[in-house]
Amino acid sequence: MSAIRIAVVDDEPLARERLSRLLTELGVEVAVELEDGTDLLQWLRSDGKVDALFLDINMPGATGLEIMAELPPSLPVVFVTAHADYAVRAFDSEAVDYVVKPVFKDRLERALTRIRSRGSAVKEGPGIRSASQGVQPRFPVRAGDGHVFLDLRKVTHFEIDVDTVWAWCGGNKFKTPWGALAEVESAFQEACLVRAQRHILLRPEMVTGVRPLPGGRCSARMGDGVDIPVSRSATPRLKELLHLR
Repeated sequence: MSAIRIAVVDDEPLARERLSRLLTELGVEVAVELEDGTDLLQWLRSDGKVDALFLDINMPGATGLEIMAELPPSLPVVFVTAHADYAVRAFDSEAVDYVVKPVFKDRLERALTRIRSRGSAVKEGPGIRSASQGVQPRFPVRAGDGHVFLDLRKVTHFEIDVDTVWAWCGGNKFKTPWGALAEVESAFQEACLVRAQRHILLRPEMVTGVRPLPGGRCSARMGDGVDIPVSRSATPRLKELLHLR
């Protein structure tokens, strides 16, 4: 098995050096060490390639959470921070793990195990299948003690909260069987769902308006009147699907 190739981002030199050393001792290839998220984005855009990121949260300029919103959803992120109070927000953004400083080798081993398992964790979602038609646009959601079925074509967006994916339809949210947005993407691969943010998947067909935001981002007005900020990395894809220049 080839070594995991990672980037370490932390504005504290001693913390950055310690983390890199421990990861190297665990058989990880540390491709780059950087001081802040802006440097990370520039490095990635210059064709820097890694299997995962280890990010601090409190850094000069953009925070680790803000940087994560600009990253490809497929890139696993582990937050390494001295502040435990950001954990809920981190997992809402689908961070793979959240490690509180001081960092120890056994805790990093667990984080690496999660990274390795993430690639094989995406399972086929519970969309209804037909032998002749493949995945159908209906899926079950909780309703009291039972289930009802939602039509994907009426859903504006999906949002993950900790380990539960909620489907938004008609201004209300419904609990789905999924525990990760990647499972929704796998269930509806032909639906052209867009990762507006790390924790939100939207359906372009339900976008009724778009307005620009600073930093190359945009805001998408959904059919139920909700405005969803779209990350800079996702904005070009959404505009392409909406045939906007």
